[in-house]
Amino acid sequence: MKKIFILITLILLILPSVLAINLTIEKQSSNEVLIIGLEMPAVFDLKITNLDSSDNFKFYNLLGLNISPETVSINQGETKEIKLKISPIGDLDIRGFYTFVYTIRGQDGSKIDQRLTVKIIDLKDAFEIGAEEFDSDSSSLDIYIHNKVSFDFSEIDVKFTSAFFNFEESFPLEPNQRKSFNVQLNKDDFKKLMAGFYTLNAKISVGDEKANVEGIMKFVEKNLVTSTKKDYGFIINTKIIEKTNEGNVLAKSETVLKKNIISRLFTSFSPQPDIIERQGLTIYYTWEREIKPGETLKIIVKTNWLFPLLVVLFIIAIVILAKQYAKTNLVLKKKVSFVRAKGGEFALKVSIFVHAKKYIERVSVIDRLPPLVKIHERFGGEKPLRINEKNKRIEWGFEKLEAGETRMISYVIYSKIGVLGKFALPSTTAVYEREGEVHETISNKAFFIAEQKRRVED
Repeated sequence: MKKIFILITLILLILPSVLAINLTIEKQSSNEVLIIGLEMPAVFDLKITNLDSSDNFKFYNLLGLNISPETVSINQGETKEIKLKISPIGDLDIRGFYTFVYTIRGQDGSKIDQRLTVKIIDLKDAFEIGAEEFDSDSSSLDIYIHNKVSFDFSEIDVKFTSAFFNFEESFPLEPNQRKSFNVQLNKDDFKKLMAGFYTLNAKISVGDEKANVEGIMKFVEKNLVTSTKKDYGFIINTKIIEKTNEGNVLAKSETVLKKNIISRLFTSFSPQPDIIERQGLTIYYTWEREIKPGETLKIIVKTNWLFPLLVVLFIIAIVILAKQYAKTNLVLKKKVSFVRAKGGEFALKVSIFVHAKKYIERVSVIDRLPPLVKIHERFGGEKPLRINEKNKRIEWGFEKLEAGETRMISYVIYSKIGVLGKFALPSTTAVYEREGEVHETISNKAFFIAEQKRRVED
């Protein structure tokens, strides 16, 4: 019995060494990944040394994973580098790091178990995208895409979209490679956008598998408000003030305009000012506004001097006429009125008022008759000194006229030819002396309009 026990013990001690494979296995690669949805396996670089006799070694597992290559021949003492490829059979719900066991078996049935760890991810988790900081003055921008895993993408299609640009590219991306692109910017596309963080989106296609990856873009603050002024017109003066926010942050703007108490009466504003303050004879108008990026505040101020100018010209004309009237020594006023004649002739009564504002001497009043009329032999008021029928001229004379004295002269003219329309009588002239100087005064013109209803205009 003792000999049998010793024999069994020796067998148990020797058997594992006989059934075990004498291999040295060293993993050369690291950070292996398996991307769900891609028909691409995870690859492990293994360095295997056979310390026993030559053999054909079979690789397999019992967890539903495909392993390639299935068989590797290694001679005694030989070291061989192999790429062990692992891919799932069917769908795999596991995400993250996963450790599995695979077995290497020799032809004599001896075997050893080994462990490998792989990171299982979705396609979108393999990439990172981003962009450098930029502001409203930037004309171009660098963006990038980074392959975060040890996986070689022979070709990917990427469409980048953002609030600032859109473009797409196709390119290969090696393990852990970072690829950058310089994108040209059109300032008109983002002149109304505020500063801050914006989303950069990338639609990535690898074969039939697609993924959306998001990154961050920082649109840094820039405060820039430009101001322009236009001023034109004299009688109707127009002033235009424009303030444009060319930055990318909300800008506060204060515009102050002053007017005096006269010009303010004839001034209009668009838009209306927010604050109106009076200091003495000056009025201050203030616009306090917030201007968004890309917006323009336009202030229009119009001062219309046409009406006050007309008033001033009217006053000047009145003053000039008043002064002229004040200088006049003699005033003549002529009137005409219709007279019914017994024979049915066309007849008019002409009245001339001679008013002396100051003392004058040797006054001669001369009137002319229009053509086709005759003068009646009867006169009202003063009798004329001379009547020239041929030259159609009548003359009255006064030795002197006292200041404030008024004389009335009247006569009747008639015509056997009827008059239709406007009938004009010429002005009356007066020549006189004052303080040794000769002066002349002319009266107004008198008109008669012959219609169905007769009326007179002076």
